[in-house]
Amino acid sequence: MGTAGGGRPGNPGARRGAPPNPAASPAVSPATMAAMSGAIDLAAVKARSEAAARAAQAPAPAANEYVTAVTDANFQAEVLDRSFQVAVLLVLTSERVPAGAQLVADLETAVATANGAVVLRTIDAEANPRIVQALQVRAVPVVFAVIGGQLIPGFEGVLPADQVREFVDAVLQAAQQQGLSGPGGATAESGAEPGAEPSEPEVPDDPRFVAAEDALAEGDYELAAQRYQAILAQEPANQDAQLALGQVHLLQRLSGVDQDAVARADAAPDDVDAQLAAADLLLAGRDVDGALDRLLKAVARLAGDDREKARKRLLEFFDLLGPDDPRVPAARRQLARSLF
Repeated sequence: MGTAGGGRPGNPGARRGAPPNPAASPAVSPATMAAMSGAIDLAAVKARSEAAARAAQAPAPAANEYVTAVTDANFQAEVLDRSFQVAVLLVLTSERVPAGAQLVADLETAVATANGAVVLRTIDAEANPRIVQALQVRAVPVVFAVIGGQLIPGFEGVLPADQVREFVDAVLQAAQQQGLSGPGGATAESGAEPGAEPSEPEVPDDPRFVAAEDALAEGDYELAAQRYQAILAQEPANQDAQLALGQVHLLQRLSGVDQDAVARADAAPDDVDAQLAAADLLLAGRDVDGALDRLLKAVARLAGDDREKARKRLLEFFDLLGPDDPRVPAARRQLARSLF
């Protein structure tokens, strides 16, 4: 771990439509959990719901708690759980890098003007190596934001005070978009005064999706699939439900896949079921190129019903990845060449 140079602030905006984390369910083997960790931006639904529940029961941070030192012992409560109440700024520093003190001071100033909509958590990198390792910190000082349990990269090194302010404003805006308003209903824009024009009210969660996500968090994939299918029966064009149902189907299949699936598929290139299982595991393990390539080769090699199975699985993967993924158009073209 070294000393960071200057860098531009990151974008704290969050992605929508993230699939649930299969590791949240006991139906998936531990080996498969490890392979699927973070795959396709999977969100840890169960862990997040538990943290949100703890945050709902905990008191909001008082004014004298807006800036707090964090260690291994209170990281869960003061960073992860707290991030479901307000946005959390996380800065890792070291006494061996004196310039970090000015960065902390600039962050404290920004937090002081935010009316409790954001808090600052400082970490001594030398005294907390487990946190450093978990966050994969390469150099200090370094800043992150945490919103709703999601860790968002910020910047490394020391920035001018105005750029620090810009980063904090971006974090506040992202938090407001996620429905975090801070204690007492303060808006998530720095310097908002009581009695100011209220922001547009947050649209409540669709109870149909909440019910489906609850089933998913409990590992009941069949019930979750039924609930998403019920939404689609009412709204066939609901893209969120279509995406979620595809993710549930992937999780259902992965519950019966182990780490030997790829080796078995390599040994039996004409076994379409082995190829499909291996492709699922590769996709969940972030090897998107490997998953698509395996299915494209299966389509080119196989015939009849087996080819159709591989083609349909490819189309499911295209839907999961989304049209903005640069690998999808190229794979679609290759699929068309194989078929015609």
